[in-house]
Amino acid sequence: MAAYSMGGSCLVLLCLVFPVVLLAGAAHGHPWGGLFPQFYDHSCPQAKEIVRSVVAQAVARETRMAASLVRLHFHDCFVQGCDASLLLDNSSSIVSEKGSNPNSNSARGFEVIDEIKVALETDCPGTVSCADILALAARDSTVLVGGPYWDVPLGRRDSLGASIQGSNNDIPAPNNTLPTIVTKFRRQGLDVVDVVALSGAHTIGLSRCTSFRQRLYNQSGNGMADATLDASYASHLRQGCPRSGGDDNLFPLDFVSPARFDNFYFKNLLVGKGLLSSDEVLLTRSPETAALVKAYADDVDLFFQHFAQSMVKMGNISPLTGAQGEIRKNCRRLNGNHY
Repeated sequence: MAAYSMGGSCLVLLCLVFPVVLLAGAAHGHPWGGLFPQFYDHSCPQAKEIVRSVVAQAVARETRMAASLVRLHFHDCFVQGCDASLLLDNSSSIVSEKGSNPNSNSARGFEVIDEIKVALETDCPGTVSCADILALAARDSTVLVGGPYWDVPLGRRDSLGASIQGSNNDIPAPNNTLPTIVTKFRRQGLDVVDVVALSGAHTIGLSRCTSFRQRLYNQSGNGMADATLDASYASHLRQGCPRSGGDDNLFPLDFVSPARFDNFYFKNLLVGKGLLSSDEVLLTRSPETAALVKAYADDVDLFFQHFAQSMVKMGNISPLTGAQGEIRKNCRRLNGNHY
């Protein structure tokens, strides 16, 4: 539990986060839309510790895995809600979301989710959903690399299908305009604060050359680099991201502290050193988002508070509860299918 040791500032942060989340949930009749952190306290009391332990081992093996697991939760929740639809493999009845443009050759960490599921099925068979595993793993990953802690509302159930169309259409893309990004968030019940706060997850992790190449060579169709990209930083990026080839070459989204969850992502944006177009437009295309970028760059505690709140909001997108869906025994397939 050492990874969760919190100083006084984190405890204050929880006090700040908690009332806001409760109020937001209360507007829908009950906190968190029917989800609550104590959901497994009786049915699987070791659930949270099992998830945390496996995630800690995975992040110790490869720090990048923290960002990968946060991203899985994001890419799951934006398609049909937080229902683990992303985890389903192709089958006779399923076209997997893993083959979509945002996920193909990009989404990763599925083996860690498998490892968690095996451990949970051993301890409490048929009890903890894959959707809740994703939500807990995202929180644990954030904490393990220095980010904020939040209580994860639980009780989601797993989908009986997937939507590759939703995955292709609903997940914000690196080259989307800011209005398009905001619209995709609003469709999920998320607002502009959530857009900027959740973009701050790019303080960790890596991105492929293919996701930002256009900024280096042809941002506006005129054969010129993106004018909002720092020239020396662009020159550095071109060394590993040529005009053609090298699509899967990896670069840190936050070049200052790529393995630590902090607010350097926002500080980088202020000096033209955001990696993706979808990062830099937060500063350059809207006074409202720019004000939040500056606020988070100035105050890491404010960023952590807003990030935690926004992760809870995102985790509450259209969950399956009660008798809806199922609790998958294997996150990759529906219970009725054995291949």
